[in-house]
Amino acid sequence: MTEQATPTQQIQINSGDEMMRGRYSNSLIVSHSPEEFIIDWLLNSPTGTFLVSRIIVSPANLKRIVGALTDNLEKYERQYGPIKVIESGEHRFH
Repeated sequence: MTEQATPTQQIQINSGDEMMRGRYSNSLIVSHSPEEFIIDWLLNSPTGTFLVSRIIVSPANLKRIVGALTDNLEKYERQYGPIKVIESGEHRFH
């Protein structure tokens, strides 16, 4: 049995300059109801914690997102090596 390559579909994404610059987040909070997951992306800084973005998705979409992130993380670590996870107590500002 031979595997066939899935063709890559190009998607054109339109966005303003502000959104294209992206946002930095170093923390998040995930909450859920039976119908949706809410992901609050946060920035912890010396001046406080700020909400960077809130994304609301269905459970099925979250499962697809987790799968895509897992796949990409595995590819990253195969190419660049294991990622060192810093324990939460080590995240301090001086």
